[in-house]
Amino acid sequence: MRLTALFANRLEEGVFSEGDIQGSYPLGHRRELAMTNDGDPVAGTEASRIISNFVGLYSAIFTALTTIITFGLAITAIPNSGAGCTENCVEYPYLNTLSEFPRDYLWMLPAMLLVVVYVALVVSIHTYAAQHKKIYSRIGLSFALIAAGILLSDYFIQFSVVPISLMNHETDGIALLTQYNPHGTFIVLEELGYLLMSLSFLFLAPVFTNKGRLASVVRWVFIAGFVLTMVFLAVISINYGLDREDRFEVAVISIDWLVLIINGVLLSLVFRSQVKARSEPSGQPQS
Repeated sequence: MRLTALFANRLEEGVFSEGDIQGSYPLGHRRELAMTNDGDPVAGTEASRIISNFVGLYSAIFTALTTIITFGLAITAIPNSGAGCTENCVEYPYLNTLSEFPRDYLWMLPAMLLVVVYVALVVSIHTYAAQHKKIYSRIGLSFALIAAGILLSDYFIQFSVVPISLMNHETDGIALLTQYNPHGTFIVLEELGYLLMSLSFLFLAPVFTNKGRLASVVRWVFIAGFVLTMVFLAVISINYGLDREDRFEVAVISIDWLVLIINGVLLSLVFRSQVKARSEPSGQPQS
């Protein structure tokens, strides 16, 4: 008991250091403590940071390029239904849409690649983040993973299920699944996926605070993307309620894709500066 009291008093007086306390543990426990305190022991090494910067550089470039391709294909394949359709619109139950395959579906292929590359980019941002800001990047990564899962499922099901079902005259439930239904599951899942993506933007933004002028622009682009998404969601919901059709879907996709194009380019410059700085023996990371 006296030894315990003495140890407690010494600890309160600050006589013992953290290293002394960890040294009293067995070797295996000390390794576990070191890993726990660092959070990610591998990410802290110089070699892994160089690799993560290269991954960040190329994932940022591919994010921008893939988004541009997806955006271009999507603009040329706007379904002739929903709020924006004025004439020759496809009506419920949307069974006469097979003639639009594959044109109206091609953009989904790069869109699936896009969300995968975006997750890789967010992982690189998480590694780039300062240790005390990794809580924000972890939350952003979590939302990005959820968004990617929703959007991948949505696009894969739409591309793989709906056309072949129409070809085989298996039409039960197609009205609920098809992209031509402005009240269907495809539109709603897109809204949810890109809404969560914009939420990931919000939590990635703090990572780029006090990182230089270029990083500051990245931060404000992320914040602007989230704010614009919330504004459009509020305005469209107030005016149309649940009968918003595909209005918010078009808005949130356009906003998120523009953010990915702009910040894809900017982040490629940020990671390029990191790669250049770490390749110089006496260089300091720049943004």
